[in-house]
Amino acid sequence: MLLLLAAAGIVAFVLLLYMVSPLISPKPLKLPGAHVVVTGGSSGIGKCVAIECYKQGAFITLIARNETKLLQTKKEIEKYSVNDKQVVLCISVDVSKDYGHVENVLKQAQEKLGPVDMLINCAGTSVTGKFEDLEVSCFERLMAVNYLGSVYPSHAVIATMKERRMGRIVFVSSQAGQLGLFGYTAYSPTKFALRGLAEALQMEVKPYNIYVTVAYPPDTDTPGFAEESKTKPLETKLISETSSVCQAEQVARVIVKDAIQGNFNSFIGSDGYMLSVLTSGMSPVTAITEGLQQVVCMGIFRIIGLFYLGSFDSIVRRCMIQREKPESTDKTK
Repeated sequence: MLLLLAAAGIVAFVLLLYMVSPLISPKPLKLPGAHVVVTGGSSGIGKCVAIECYKQGAFITLIARNETKLLQTKKEIEKYSVNDKQVVLCISVDVSKDYGHVENVLKQAQEKLGPVDMLINCAGTSVTGKFEDLEVSCFERLMAVNYLGSVYPSHAVIATMKERRMGRIVFVSSQAGQLGLFGYTAYSPTKFALRGLAEALQMEVKPYNIYVTVAYPPDTDTPGFAEESKTKPLETKLISETSSVCQAEQVARVIVKDAIQGNFNSFIGSDGYMLSVLTSGMSPVTAITEGLQQVVCMGIFRIIGLFYLGSFDSIVRRCMIQREKPESTDKTK
């Protein structure tokens, strides 16, 4: 009898949380007529995010280094217009090098299309390889592009967002920003850094009705991923085979949806959900039910995660043994 009462109490509590949760969640951002800035917007996830926002009636500012690609992407995006007033503005700039330049071009964009309602930081690059094989310059370059390339645009728009008491900022991280993997010693830390930035920034800007989203896409079929795959160590390739490759359009839809809702975490699929729960730590939640799910699922997901880690360690060990066999054979001759 007591067990039934306890079960009924838990069910009632959960139902109450689900009823109360929408009342404390952020008010969704309306994209029709909104000004959305997308860095790294000339290809890959960035381009698909821009298309998704444009389909919903937003005005778009595309930022990337390659002006030719930007203009090609602009023409492609404009095919999805929902009204004659929409505009796609292209700006060629390296968001990781000169903060003053980044700040100036964003001021120009806001003068033309109005204050930035949503900034989506997609600019990024990847280099894979074993730690000792990578040049130190690779670590410096990736930190500049993947981390500072998100800091600079965000810093340039945050004051205006606070004045208007509204806004969304998205940092596109990676599942490699939740879990350090073989071959990603240069890449993973830059994506982990975005998580720390996002948590601290969210605490600062939440009172101003500004919400930060961190997206953790898995391997995604993009030109950057294809280039990265050419230099992956064998261990990295074998570990990557344990998960499927997503389409950029699918990833973009999820990122835009979560950003509109003001969700802190944005993930794809069951593996993404498990990693999101496992790495939730002290990250903010935008709904009581989200926190409850994390509490309930954390233990079982940790057990599953340990099996994953064991299999990854096994892959690395087998590859090491295979590499050492030829060496030992040569020594015995």
